[in-house]
Amino acid sequence: MSHRFRRFGAALLSTLAAATLTTVSAGVAAATPPGIPSEATARSELSGLTVRADGSMTGYSRDKFPHWITISGACDTRETVLKRDGSGVVTNSSCSATSGTWYSPYDGGSWTLASDVDIDHVVPLAAAWRSGASSWTTSQRQQFANDLAHPQLIAVTDNVNQAKGDKGPESWKPPLTGYWCTYAKMWTHVKYTYSLSVNSAEKSALTGMLDRC
Repeated sequence: MSHRFRRFGAALLSTLAAATLTTVSAGVAAATPPGIPSEATARSELSGLTVRADGSMTGYSRDKFPHWITISGACDTRETVLKRDGSGVVTNSSCSATSGTWYSPYDGGSWTLASDVDIDHVVPLAAAWRSGASSWTTSQRQQFANDLAHPQLIAVTDNVNQAKGDKGPESWKPPLTGYWCTYAKMWTHVKYTYSLSVNSAEKSALTGMLDRC
């Protein structure tokens, strides 16, 4: 695990990662998180993941994954992702978004208030805990919770993120089926990057979602 943390540790705390913009039907530009692999790469990574039952949640706390941390100047991780994933985002001296538009690829919603947008951990913190992160150091968990170098953070509709909670793809998928392929590629790549395991139902769900690519 440690060699992968070293590989992207410096990039994690870098300034805003470049975002690839895609145009959606509503005419709003939606930012794509960095590092989404091809379908072929995602399938290869999925086949390389350890399959085992989820571990215990004993000892879990979100506080063990420190976030949001300062990224640059006055901007923390949430504010950085809001700026990356939004269109026409204006921020004040504290880096809080005062205006802009955010398109949520999970459900197709478009929002003009930052308060309507959550930053989703694609692989939830609790899901990471039960698939390997319980043995990490606090520093490693902080890297995971604030990772801007991989497709682990994305701005989405707040209540959709809350409905997802800590569920894996075997229990929750984005409402927009057209995003399932991308979601599966992101989830798989994050698990692979961090050497996290998958359970059998999770792997089956990811395989089915990749079949939609």
